[in-house]
Amino acid sequence: MSLGAWLELLASGLITGGIYALVALGLNLQYGLMRILNIAHGEFLMLGAYFTWMMQTAFGVSPLWMLPASFALLMMLGLAVHWLCFRRLAASSPNLDVFEARGLMVSFGLLFLVQNFISFLWGGELRGYDFMAEPLKLGGAQFAANKLLVFALALLFSAALIVLLRTTLLGKGVRALMQSPVGAQLVGIDTKRLHPLMFGVGLGLSGVAGCLLSMAYTISPAMGEPYTVTALIVITLGGFGSMSGALAGGLLLGVVEALGMHFTNPSLKALLSYAVFIAVLLARPNGLFAK
Repeated sequence: MSLGAWLELLASGLITGGIYALVALGLNLQYGLMRILNIAHGEFLMLGAYFTWMMQTAFGVSPLWMLPASFALLMMLGLAVHWLCFRRLAASSPNLDVFEARGLMVSFGLLFLVQNFISFLWGGELRGYDFMAEPLKLGGAQFAANKLLVFALALLFSAALIVLLRTTLLGKGVRALMQSPVGAQLVGIDTKRLHPLMFGVGLGLSGVAGCLLSMAYTISPAMGEPYTVTALIVITLGGFGSMSGALAGGLLLGVVEALGMHFTNPSLKALLSYAVFIAVLLARPNGLFAK
């Protein structure tokens, strides 16, 4: 392989990995903070993608303007979902184990509800639009401009969340709750406000990921489920509750998939992901990057 071919292959893996990381960060925030394993997380990504596609094709709104709009819309939807579903579950569950089990069942219901709602509105066929599809030549390699932009923006949003959690008072409260929920409440951290806010931020990130995906790929009502599964694998790689680990795990998995599909068979993508998942669970059950 030439140097240009290697660059294209690695770039393909990093672009995919950037989206994986962004989706995993939102899900990791929800589970690490509230123990909500939101299986419907990918369906909200799909909502963000369809919202962007609709605004671009019907009204000509640039997908770049839709990034903050998708985040705001999905964040508000997340606040509503938490208030209607998970807040009530937390109040009625006798312990954390029961809450996790009930939350998992509710998220399964949300998965089918959102997916069928989009199928009812727009059908099951593939949708898409053209945006910055012209190729760029860098270092002897050729890249699609929209995919490079998707990668850069995914890294930007991921890094922004990590910086927020590490440097702000809000972030310190979130990290304290992840480490010791009881201890955090004893020092005055208000979980009744922080939980819905962070659940909304998690879904907001999924909306951003969907918006980014729509810029470079076709979308469909069934697109969300694979990203939820992949996000769980990425969280396992990086360690539950570790935001920087989720970013590193997403990029690593994207590169592993790209290299594996190139040297084996593209149809083995899922097999490669699950093989990595099982190997890490057996060798490093706390994650490759967990402290």
